[in-house]
Amino acid sequence: MGTTKKRNMGHFRSLMIFACDGEDLSFLESFTRDFTAELLMTAVTMAESGGQENARWITTVIMSSSLQSHEVSTSLQSQHHRVRYSDSVANGSIIFSLSGIAFLLADTQDLLKTGEELFLDRIEKFINIHRNSFLLLSAALHGPKEWDLMFRIQKRFLGSNLRLIPVHNTAETVKLMLTIAKTTCKPHIDNIRDRMLMAKAQITDQSPVWKMLHKSQLDCN
Repeated sequence: MGTTKKRNMGHFRSLMIFACDGEDLSFLESFTRDFTAELLMTAVTMAESGGQENARWITTVIMSSSLQSHEVSTSLQSQHHRVRYSDSVANGSIIFSLSGIAFLLADTQDLLKTGEELFLDRIEKFINIHRNSFLLLSAALHGPKEWDLMFRIQKRFLGSNLRLIPVHNTAETVKLMLTIAKTTCKPHIDNIRDRMLMAKAQITDQSPVWKMLHKSQLDCN
């Protein structure tokens, strides 16, 4: 690991020398974009393979009592997750306590019919309670009205800890929540960090982008 770290630092020094020599900065922008894409794709692949190795992940979910008869609740229970209902949490909220994250589920059509001001107040209270919060806006089809609604909510809570995600059906909603909850729960988050470090080391050793950068730095010398 020490050798890999030294090699990576050498690559970054090469990058800085190349930039300081006044070469074309567009190359650096392209390099950063390609490197980031390559790193993320490798990490996602490794995370997915890790998910296949540990397919049976069971956790405790605290749900608003208003969702007791919701399809999401039924789906989570059918996958043997421990679902607990509470009247003391916000309506529509789904909390993964072991992961430290919370989701607020809302139907886009209901919001368009009833108005969004009251819902915006609910979001405000929700994000004040939960540091890692996600808003799931459900609609069978996200058309111009739905996207406009999402834009207004994003604009209202820009810079907050709220992440907004559009979903289309129950299966997609449950899969998304479980993926996020699992990857932020120990020991899975530690495994992902390790895999990210391994992926980064592999990319810096094997990526043609790094080879091109190193060759260009040698040519400058």
